[in-house]
Amino acid sequence: MYDWNSIISRSDDRRWRDIPLSVWKYHNFLPQIKESRRITLNEGGTTLYNCKRTGKLFGTKHLYVKNEGENPTGSFKDRGMTVAISKAVQLNMTRVVCASTGNTSSSLSAYAARAGLDATVITPSGETSLGKMVQSVIHGANIVHIDGGFDVALELVLNLIEKHSDVYLLNSINPFRVEGQKTISFEICDQLKHSPEVVVVPVGNAGNITSLWKGFLEFQKLGFIEHLPRMIGVQAEGAAPIAEAFHNDKNNIKPVTRPKTVASAIRIGSPVNWKRALMAVRESEGDLVTVSDHEILYAQNVLSKYEGIFVEPASATSVAAVKKLIDKGQLTGDEEIICITTGHGLKDPEVVSNSTVPEKSIPTNLSSLENALNL
Repeated sequence: MYDWNSIISRSDDRRWRDIPLSVWKYHNFLPQIKESRRITLNEGGTTLYNCKRTGKLFGTKHLYVKNEGENPTGSFKDRGMTVAISKAVQLNMTRVVCASTGNTSSSLSAYAARAGLDATVITPSGETSLGKMVQSVIHGANIVHIDGGFDVALELVLNLIEKHSDVYLLNSINPFRVEGQKTISFEICDQLKHSPEVVVVPVGNAGNITSLWKGFLEFQKLGFIEHLPRMIGVQAEGAAPIAEAFHNDKNNIKPVTRPKTVASAIRIGSPVNWKRALMAVRESEGDLVTVSDHEILYAQNVLSKYEGIFVEPASATSVAAVKKLIDKGQLTGDEEIICITTGHGLKDPEVVSNSTVPEKSIPTNLSSLENALNL
C-alpha cells in the first residue's frame, strides 16, 4: 500500500514533470528503491504515433499507437521487469525465474544479466518464436523446455518457488511488475496532456490491462487527469476465456485447454490476472473483444504498410479490434483512441516469412529491372 499523502507531497514539486519520459521518471509513484539499486536499460519513453492513414482507412479521426516495441528488449515487459528485478536486488535475491511464451523470458534474461543474477526460463516446447528465444540464449539464461503450454509452465514455476524460497518469481503475478507497467498510462497522459477516451490493449495473461487501469486511477486520484478512459481488452478467438466470461456476465472464467492463435504472446488459456482484468473493463465501462487470426494479420499488415510500424501479431490485436468495433458501430470514429502495441515485429518473424512471396531474381540489366518495376 502506498502512503498517498507522502506521494502527493513529493509530486507537488513540479520539476519532475520536465524530466524526459522513462519508467523511473515516475519513481515517486513506484515502490521506493534507491537510485543506486535500480537495474535499468533506459526503458519507457516510447513514442505515441498519430496514425492518420490507418485512421482514415478504418473511419476514425483520432487513432494513436503507443509502440511498446521500442523498449530495450522489444516489448512492454521491460517496464515491469526493471522494477521487479530492482526489487529482487533490494531483497538480496540471486536467482530469478519465469514461465514464458517469449517476451517475458527475453526481458527477464536481459535485466538479470544487467543485475548479475542467475536467470531461469521455463518455456513450452516448440511454442516460442526464434526471435524471442534467441534473446534469452544470448543473455545467458538457463532455458528449460517442457511438454505442455504456458499454463502448465506457470504451474510448474509456482510449485518451484513454493518449495525454494531463494528463487524469485518474475511473472506478472509479481506485484512489482504491475507497478512498472502502469507507467504506460502515465506517459500517455503526459504525451497527450490529458487522459484519452479509449485505450485498447492486447490481453494474454492480463497483467497489462490491469496495470494500465491502475495507472489511470492513480493519476486521477492525484489530480493529474479529470476523466478515466474506457478500457477495451482484446483476445484472440482461440484463446479468449476472459472475453467469454465478460460477454456471458460471469464472475469466473472457463480455461481454454488448448489455446490456438497466430498471436503467440497471448496464446494463454488460463490467465492468472483474469479477475483484475474483468474489474478494469467493468469499472471503466469498457469491453472485451475477440479477433480472428485473419483480422490480426490484416491489422499487422496495415500498420506496417500505412504507418511504418512493424509489430508482432499479438500487438496487432489492438488495431484489429478498433476496425472491428468501428465496422460494428460500437465506436463512432470520433473518439480519441489509443492502441497499445506490445512488442516489435522481429519478435515473431516466422509469421511474416511464412506468408511472403517467394524471391524472384532477374537478369542483371536495366531493361529487366524496368520490366520488373513496370516502367
